Amino acid sequence: MRKTYSAKRNGVERKWRLINADGAILGRLASKAASILRGKHKAIFTPHIDCGDGVIVINAAKIRVSGNKMEGKVYTRYSGYPDGLKTESLAHWLKRAPDQVIRHAVKGMLPKNSLGDDLIRHLRVYEGAEHEQEAQQPIELAIGSARGGSALGGN
Repeated sequence: MRKTYSAKRNGVERKWRLINADGAILGRLASKAASILRGKHKAIFTPHIDCGDGVIVINAAKIRVSGNKMEGKVYTRYSGYPDGLKTESLAHWLKRAPDQVIRHAVKGMLPKNSLGDDLIRHLRVYEGAEHEQEAQQPIELAIGSARGGSALGGN
């Protein structure tokens, strides 16, 4: 009788993946990054174990969105105090902190529990083309754009 394989926390081999966000659609990029962080691309995927790879996103300032989301999409946060509701459009937030836009999108696609908190720590987002993770020897992935292309390359 065959048994279902369940990955162990200390038996997972981690690699780092590099995603170039230049011209990529925000939602497509975030969903691929979240899938890699979870480990869904691996044969040993176990839902309750952190078995994913690390993700490095470069050129965060050059992402795109479809439609009129640049001005129409609004992010809100509330401090808890009277008159503490702050709103900000995607275009303004992208100018101010493009790395936080991608981090927010990816975090929204991860589990809303302690596993999601652990997974988001393996995400590194950089505004420009340079990054600090050369020692990890990241494997470059191709993210498809709205004009076509492959969604996720390599393993």
